[in-house]
Amino acid sequence: MKSSKPKKQRIMQKKASLHIKGKMLGCHLSDDLKKKYDKRSIRVRKGDKVKVMSGQFKGKTGKVEEVNVKNSKIYVNGVEYQKKEGTKIKMPIHASNVMITELNLEDKKRQEILKRK
Repeated sequence: MKSSKPKKQRIMQKKASLHIKGKMLGCHLSDDLKKKYDKRSIRVRKGDKVKVMSGQFKGKTGKVEEVNVKNSKIYVNGVEYQKKEGTKIKMPIHASNVMITELNLEDKKRQEILKRK
């Protein structure tokens, strides 16, 4: 994005391709992980353990159940709200509002990403 106008930036984010929207799902690492991997942030994935840093669920921790790249939202286990009728619904959270506390390292490509500088 090259424009400095917020309106144009929002439009570009909404119209971006999925591979670019995936890069927008970057998430801060905890202090321990920063020191261990020498990285500040990495893309959030299903199976990562995260801590919610802002919003009404601030301080809650849980595993990522689903990552919606199209809407740039993630769904965390235990972060849900209750409707008047009593049903519980998962609350979508933007990736910038969470911090990764534990990584899911089952994928070899992700391990390579963490090794490179």
